[in-house]
Amino acid sequence: MASTARAGPVASVSAVRSHDYGDILAGKPRKSIPEVVAEPGLVVEDPASGFCGAVVRFELGNVVLEDRHGRHRLFPLKPAGFLVDGTPVTLLRPAPGKTAAAPARSASGSTRVAGLRARTARESRIWVEGVHDAELVELVWGHDLRVEGVVVEPLDGVDNLPERVAEFGTGPGRRLGVLVDHLVAGSKESRIVDGLRDGNVLVTGHPYVDVWEAVKPSVLGIAAWPRVPRGVEWKQGVCAALGWGEPADGWRRVRAAVRGFRDLEPPLVGAVERLIDFVTEPAED
Repeated sequence: MASTARAGPVASVSAVRSHDYGDILAGKPRKSIPEVVAEPGLVVEDPASGFCGAVVRFELGNVVLEDRHGRHRLFPLKPAGFLVDGTPVTLLRPAPGKTAAAPARSASGSTRVAGLRARTARESRIWVEGVHDAELVELVWGHDLRVEGVVVEPLDGVDNLPERVAEFGTGPGRRLGVLVDHLVAGSKESRIVDGLRDGNVLVTGHPYVDVWEAVKPSVLGIAAWPRVPRGVEWKQGVCAALGWGEPADGWRRVRAAVRGFRDLEPPLVGAVERLIDFVTEPAED
């Protein structure tokens, strides 16, 4: 009886798993997708819709996400169905019996992400008129901005806004949101803004002379913001009327009094929220 030749140990073949290496014969290794336990508060993104939110609960094989506006959406738990920090992952349900706690809130009222790692900065930007505007936006919306990867930059006024926009070079995925003080009919600011014609630029504003005035007076223990005579620099006039010393001293008072979006007038809150939404909209193909 003829002997049967053996090419080698069979075990060496079975040790290669297609899960790790994909179709080797086709020359196309497949990268394995990491699995992540969907702990309450984990922020993920649905790549199909661009919806980004924190895990709040599970329903019949689906996960419910809550975005920074408090809106809920339900998504199926499918392999490689989500992005975490831009990386495709497969979400797994937590161990049985673990329930999602009510998510903590940031100063803007959005879902707070525990152990947040700032997202890589987008090319889009939000511009504000001055340093105080930037500090106030950071104070209230800083958490949201880091989740979304949005950088806020002060302009030192909007007199040269059209030139600055041209230098920036807008385009798909490279948008500008601009927050303008005293954006009312007939103002210098409104005339400058009316000259902008760019679909990748959104200008929003509030009616107040300075961003200080967008802080509710009651938060500062005053009945109303003082009326400042024409010809007097607004911050100087306010500080003189209230006995706050120099504007730097006054700003420290204002900044220390603000704890969240409820301390701000609605026109400012709405203006900033619209800008964040605009610069984080997914780029059209």
